[in-house]
Amino acid sequence: MPSPPSRKPGSLTVLNPAWRSPAAWATLVLVAVLGFSLDLWSKSWAFEHVAPAPVVLDRDEILADPGWRPPPHQGMTVLPFGLLDFDLVVNHGAVFGIGQQQRSLFIVFTVVAVLVATFIFAFMTRATSHWVHVGIALILAGGLGNLYDRIVFGAVRDFLHMTPGWDLPFNWNWPNSSTELFPWVFNIADVLLLAGMGILIIRSGRDAPDRAGEGDSPVEEDQGVVDTNQQT
Repeated sequence: MPSPPSRKPGSLTVLNPAWRSPAAWATLVLVAVLGFSLDLWSKSWAFEHVAPAPVVLDRDEILADPGWRPPPHQGMTVLPFGLLDFDLVVNHGAVFGIGQQQRSLFIVFTVVAVLVATFIFAFMTRATSHWVHVGIALILAGGLGNLYDRIVFGAVRDFLHMTPGWDLPFNWNWPNSSTELFPWVFNIADVLLLAGMGILIIRSGRDAPDRAGEGDSPVEEDQGVVDTNQQT
């Protein structure tokens, strides 16, 4: 009896890839859409309610003035003991204000990153790697949320300010000369990005995909699992 067909040794084809699984696609799309929607809603709510009057962003004005900032406002206390305030900021850079005035670069980078993340999901993860799919979806949601802001408003809307007024100990300061414990203002998209990367780091070892042609592991065919060492 002839041996079943097997893939070539050294093949990097993932067994049961995610692109074949409707459930995997549903997880990716659902989590990404929910995260994206939450990010946009939270930004809109903050810029309407945190300041005494709604802050309307004019894209042309923001692009013409790299130093544009929302009108001065007191902000909103959210958690006691100075743990979290809402303060309105427009970020012309990336997460936590990195890379100011590089809008076009970040737009291109985000588009490429979204395409790469989708490719990794489809062809480099298994259909059963649910937590990995959630992590990728959170990264997509965060990236798309900030990409939307850069395209529509010319800058990213931020409003989450942790530990306002808390200073670093021993008179330390950050490279930007700030003495605040956490001087950056961020948004839900940034949280989604960091959460997604955290999930991928935690699950990377546990959900490492089985690949055809590695060692003596069985090769999964469309109708079942066969042993590549099976003889006639």
